[in-house]
Amino acid sequence: MKDYIEKRVIEIARYIIEEETTVRQTARVFGVSKSTVHKDVTERLPKINPLVANQVKNILEVNKAERHIRGGRATKMKYKCGKTAEAKG
Repeated sequence: MKDYIEKRVIEIARYIIEEETTVRQTARVFGVSKSTVHKDVTERLPKINPLVANQVKNILEVNKAERHIRGGRATKMKYKCGKTAEAKG
């Protein structure tokens, strides 16, 4: 694995642990795709540091379990603010 990839993987893992962010939020901060972040933390990180990989995995599992709640909140806010097709037209 190239040095810059290994460095990115460690930085991404540290960020996810410290900020408890989602894959999408992390990808936005680091300027990479969600697929890259996911591959970094699920495939590359366990080879580099299994203990940190386990911490990240736990955070991502919590995010996955809560995503339907966040999606519901986002939809509620969307319609509460009047951003429907009828309101625009």
